[in-house]
Amino acid sequence: MIKIKTSFLIVFCFTMQINLYAVDTNSLIEIAKNKDIENQLFNFGTQSKNKKGVLINTALIYNDATGYGFDINSDSNVKINSHTFSASKPIYFSVKLPEGNYQIEVVMGSADKSTNVTIKAESRRLMLDQLSIKKGKPVTKIFNVNVRTPKIDANLNVSLKDREKDIFNWDDKLTLEFLGDITIQSIKITPKDNLTVVYLAGDSTVTDQDVEPWASWGQFITNYFDDTVVVANYAVSGSALSSFKGGNRLKKILSLLKKGDYLFVEFAHNDEKIKGEENGAWGSYSTLLAEFVQAARNKGAIAVLVTPTQRRAFNVNGTLKETHGDFPAAMRAVAQKKNVALIDVTKMTTELYETWGDETSRTAFVQYPANTFPGQIKALEDNTHFNSFGANEIALCVVKGIRELDIPLKKQIQKEVPSYNPTKPNSFSNWTLPMSDRFEITKPDGN
Repeated sequence: MIKIKTSFLIVFCFTMQINLYAVDTNSLIEIAKNKDIENQLFNFGTQSKNKKGVLINTALIYNDATGYGFDINSDSNVKINSHTFSASKPIYFSVKLPEGNYQIEVVMGSADKSTNVTIKAESRRLMLDQLSIKKGKPVTKIFNVNVRTPKIDANLNVSLKDREKDIFNWDDKLTLEFLGDITIQSIKITPKDNLTVVYLAGDSTVTDQDVEPWASWGQFITNYFDDTVVVANYAVSGSALSSFKGGNRLKKILSLLKKGDYLFVEFAHNDEKIKGEENGAWGSYSTLLAEFVQAARNKGAIAVLVTPTQRRAFNVNGTLKETHGDFPAAMRAVAQKKNVALIDVTKMTTELYETWGDETSRTAFVQYPANTFPGQIKALEDNTHFNSFGANEIALCVVKGIRELDIPLKKQIQKEVPSYNPTKPNSFSNWTLPMSDRFEITKPDGN
């Protein structure tokens, strides 16, 4: 059963490297003394023979003093074995870390049984999708995670909304969420400064939605790049280009953006609501899009414009209504004028929804009857925001768009990711990704 938002979370907090220590008072004192480290290694089990790193031989509860451990009451679900920890319920492991990009190396598998592991990071960014591991055949997987804080410099911060202040993306920890029938031997965390960073600027259809059943494409595309890429998703629910800029999010990105990085920009859902003679698709929207593009280019980065996802609104003849007015056309015009890469998600999602049809397309959105989730008295009927299945389909549309562009990033998509055709979409009946254990009824801002 899915629990409410505050139920539980596992965060990995790694702030030091050491030689082999069991988790006791003396070792924690030694850990606290050693702050300057290249990487942090955590071994699990009562009899681990690894000669480096921290040995965790109990279901250690996270606290700020130790800086790592099992978090949000999930420690009760953990079983410590001789060389692993295992669980059949969601587990959160947290590690306190400074802002930066990190490579995570997880060794999984058991000598006793086959397992199946899903890993999400921070606010439900998908990193590993239901990996089946055979008995006695351990597997090592590597992925990259962006950890950030609101701080830009000594005098300036990102302006967080109240609803953002307690989500995983903005705290002082790296949080890893393990789902499925899991067995974990070790976790290694290494700072990485040479990754290609894909920065995302957008609204609720792009942001990392922190809780079920809401989801966006930005937190699923993380699963489709190779280990040379990390995604830094600064999108926020309810934002338009102007409020994104006004909240210092563009400044934050520009303070970190380097040559060879990317800035993906998708807005319109909320820009459409801004009234006034100077606003509209051909006014401030077009002007600000051009400004975002030029700001990225000034840093040597590559800008990519992404037209907005369609809303689920059908005509009686089964075609989709155009609810974005001139905004997609305005973005296409800016892309042509500025000679900037464009991914036409508006076109692809039109094809996608019309292929599914009115009824089947509901399975991609947050549409659930009353009492599907604890405390959900009324039905959820949302035609803008996606569930995990729908968000993943949109992410595949974006991947398709990247592959069709003349940019180096297309070579950094994992080779095993199949081609995608929005006129031949996947079926919800085949969607088996485990849901996270945290839930919230309240719709994202900007609905």
